[in-house]
Amino acid sequence: MEDLGAVVWPPEPVRTGRLVLRASEIRDRAAFIELLASPEVHAYLGGPRPRDELEREMPGAPERWPGSFVVDLDGSMIGQILLRRATGHRRPAAAGKIDLGYLFLPRAWGFGYAAEACAAALGWLAGALPGEPVVLTTQSANAGSMRLAAKLGFTEVERFEAWGAEQWLGMRSPATPSG
Repeated sequence: MEDLGAVVWPPEPVRTGRLVLRASEIRDRAAFIELLASPEVHAYLGGPRPRDELEREMPGAPERWPGSFVVDLDGSMIGQILLRRATGHRRPAAAGKIDLGYLFLPRAWGFGYAAEACAAALGWLAGALPGEPVVLTTQSANAGSMRLAAKLGFTEVERFEAWGAEQWLGMRSPATPSG
């Protein structure tokens, strides 16, 4: 995966009704460690990373690169949105397209934050890189991610076997201006 290329980063914070999408800050380090070490978060992602390894290796302001948004609720990080160019994607249909990824702390599940944050990130992307199609890959067994993909307008391109499980690849075509 590569970054997004010629985009202004960090952008002005993206605000929704309840959330702020922003670049990471030093104050987010503990939440990033919690997110990456969580067995629940990584149930469909190959498992969590060891907390002690994360503590040693994580920089002060983690994940500070174009396309990595912290999802902030009332001043605290609850998740991350990732937008990266899928240059080395295993599936030809996804290669070179923008790939949407997301991780949320379990305490933030079930409140619609992922849908709200992903929609806002996709809106930002449409303004920053107009006309870009976006792909999303998830395990087909991950019911929550499958529902979110449908809600965000992703349609199935293919299913394939990888990492010992069936994967689902969806695509969201760029919005076409009306009239």
